Amino acid sequence: MARQNWRASNMLYPVPAVLVGCRDEEGRDNLMTAAWAGTVCSDPVMVSVSIRKERFSHDIIENTGEFTISLTTTGLARAADYCGVRSGRDVDKFKEMKLTKLESAKIRAPGVAESPVVLECRVKQIARLGSHDMFVAEVVNVSVDERFLDGKGRLELEKADLIAYSHGEYFALGKKIGRFGYSVRKRPKKR
Repeated sequence: MARQNWRASNMLYPVPAVLVGCRDEEGRDNLMTAAWAGTVCSDPVMVSVSIRKERFSHDIIENTGEFTISLTTTGLARAADYCGVRSGRDVDKFKEMKLTKLESAKIRAPGVAESPVVLECRVKQIARLGSHDMFVAEVVNVSVDERFLDGKGRLELEKADLIAYSHGEYFALGKKIGRFGYSVRKRPKKR
């Protein structure tokens, strides 16, 4: 099997394409797209998002200490792309993309109502890393669209048509191929 060695680059793909919401101290809202967001800790529940210092949202989040993460779907793909290439300094992204602001329960920053899941986050630490600063935040509330709950209240996120970002392109997530622990679960004996 032939392989090539490339220069160091970020090839940890695919990653979630999320919409990060923030509200400045004057009450102006902004959205930005981030592909560098992820889980950091499960107890307490913490996530991270890495943002370039020159991005409009960077200073807002640094000053307010809070943000939302809205998961994106195939229906939000165009908005996710737009919010990643336009600056909130110049345009109201909620208005331009006809997105509904979802007021948060525990923080001031808005989420995107069209998103199946919105995480409300409070910054606990900022890691200065180079081209990006990583905002490590505790998740203080999760807002879930009830359309994705089954009769027992269990989240069926696979029905939301989530998207991922991979090396400059967006992809719809495919079918479920297993469940955590399925590789070691005992199978029923055949009769």
